[in-house]
Amino acid sequence: MPPSVEFEIQTEALPHLVRLRYLGHVTVAGAKACCDEVERLLPQTCAGFTVLTDLSGLDSMDLDCVPHITRMMDLSRASGIGMVVRVIPDRDKDIGFNILSIIHYRRGVRIVTCETLVEAERIVAPA
Repeated sequence: MPPSVEFEIQTEALPHLVRLRYLGHVTVAGAKACCDEVERLLPQTCAGFTVLTDLSGLDSMDLDCVPHITRMMDLSRASGIGMVVRVIPDRDKDIGFNILSIIHYRRGVRIVTCETLVEAERIVAPA
């Protein structure tokens, strides 16, 4: 049986927007692959870029994924991230992103949490 897809990454209007969507159950291998892909894309971004993270399709994530999530946050901060927009339709599925953001993004990164993708799209839409 082929492995399930645990994440999708799209870039739009590079260097300004990176979209990351988690799907189903995310394993350590999936989180590492996602981190590797984010690391590959970050050199194409410019200071002030936005990451839209959609947790709508997330069922669960292994606790051992945390080091890969925090590495993505640290790499994004080092690349000049300006804003994070998260879609978390169910607060029980936050899985610690908001707490990790306090430590790994620190001041200067705007973080917006939305309940729907429609709401998030309005925030990231070009002015």
